[in-house]
Parts: sequence; C-alpha cells; structure tokens
Amino acid sequence: MPKKPKKKCCSSKPRCKRCPIAMLAKGTLPAGYTVKKRKLVKVKRAKKNKAGSSKAKAAA
Repeated sequence: MPKKPKKKCCSSKPRCKRCPIAMLAKGTLPAGYTVKKRKLVKVKRAKKNKAGSSKAKAAA
C-alpha cells in the first residue's frame, strides 16, 4: 500500500515522496483528492440531475 500524501506541502526542494504537489505531478495522488494552494483537499462530487425532475424538464 502506498504512503498517504501529507496534508500540506512543506515547499522544500527537492520535494519529498509524500509531497501532495509531487504526487499530483507523478499521477500517484489517490482518487478523490487534489491540491489547492499547496494543501491537499477532497474533490466534491457534482450532483447529477434526475431525468424526471422539474428543473431538467424546464431546461429542455
């Protein structure tokens, strides 16, 4: 099992193996996470509209 990324980047050079910025660049960041302002954040899921909802009918 790979190590979990740190919650915040320490901004040192060279980057450590658990740095979220380095993991994002390598493509090893776990699914559902991203990096914003040097911090690890969870990605919010987009809500899907149901086909029978009134908003979907009004938009069509």
